Amino acid sequence: MAVEHQPQVTTDDIRVPPVAVLGGGSFGTALASIASSGGARVRQWMRDSALVDHVNTHRINHRYLPEFRIHPDVVASTDLAWVLDQARLVLIAIPSGGFRQVVRQAAPFFAADAILVSTTKGIETDSFLLMSQILEQETGSAHIGVLSGPNLAAEIAQGHLSASVIASNDEQTRSRVQAALSCDHFRVYASNDRYGVEMGGALKNIYAIAVGMAAALGMGENTRSMLITRALAEMSRFAVAQGASPMTFLGLAGVGDLIVTCSSNLSRNYRVGYAMGEGRTLEEATEALGQVAEGVNTVSLVVKRASEENIYMPLATGLYRVMFEGVAPRDMATALMRSEQSSDVEFTLPREDTRRAQQQTAARDIPS
Repeated sequence: MAVEHQPQVTTDDIRVPPVAVLGGGSFGTALASIASSGGARVRQWMRDSALVDHVNTHRINHRYLPEFRIHPDVVASTDLAWVLDQARLVLIAIPSGGFRQVVRQAAPFFAADAILVSTTKGIETDSFLLMSQILEQETGSAHIGVLSGPNLAAEIAQGHLSASVIASNDEQTRSRVQAALSCDHFRVYASNDRYGVEMGGALKNIYAIAVGMAAALGMGENTRSMLITRALAEMSRFAVAQGASPMTFLGLAGVGDLIVTCSSNLSRNYRVGYAMGEGRTLEEATEALGQVAEGVNTVSLVVKRASEENIYMPLATGLYRVMFEGVAPRDMATALMRSEQSSDVEFTLPREDTRRAQQQTAARDIPS
């Protein structure tokens, strides 16, 4: 039987609005502790009753953060209604595949004025919707935000200095999340480009797989730097075509998140790529991981959309061919190096201008 406290509402609960966290993974657990350390009453929803019992008894999420001691005031439960009772800030940390289902189950229990924040970095398969767009569809709330950035949960749990971005068109949402989650080791910056911040968080997972693969193949730091930088160009190109601001990708949710995800063995997507670079199949790599690597799903969705809208994304397309069409990673790397040479920063020198100049040079060099 889960240990589910039923605390009385106090003046502290009114001063610091209650927080609910939906999801029992590593990031949700780390955020629950941060919010609790700030004085909020925090309840965390998890599907697994055995995990709930273990968390409430031992203060350890042994499945995802086995070395992290959860704040003593966080209470876990499998009861959605109880977790969401009186909550004014709801942090939703559910993998993209189950995100809509959980939100739909939870929606009847959301307070009318609750702030709803997605922390999930993924895209829904059937609709190509981001998680905040699903929140809009399922709730109609005016207080929706996205929390994204270079946030490896294990490092946040260990108290390493970290930062994230709360993105929303709603000023109240931005300020409430900053107040609830800022502490001595975790800082929250604000943005009003919700779509760009969220798209950056989803897209960078693709390139972490590619960089992990390159590392396993023994490619050096020059290669990593090239991949990360060209990945940033692809991410911003795609997102801007969908309506995001290119400036967003210069911040924590763009280049910041991309760097950490492409540089750390703590990144699930990096580990999937590394395993494939060692010769494992995609199925073997994901099975060995034992957790959801959002980039595996995202690469298929993004490559399909890029093809439909004629958006140039050679890295993502090449990775797709390695993952799903059996192309050898080294062969794909060679093909990419021999492909069209383009401009470095497209927002200063458009790719079309470079292509036109190359064509003109080639025409002049043809003997008459």
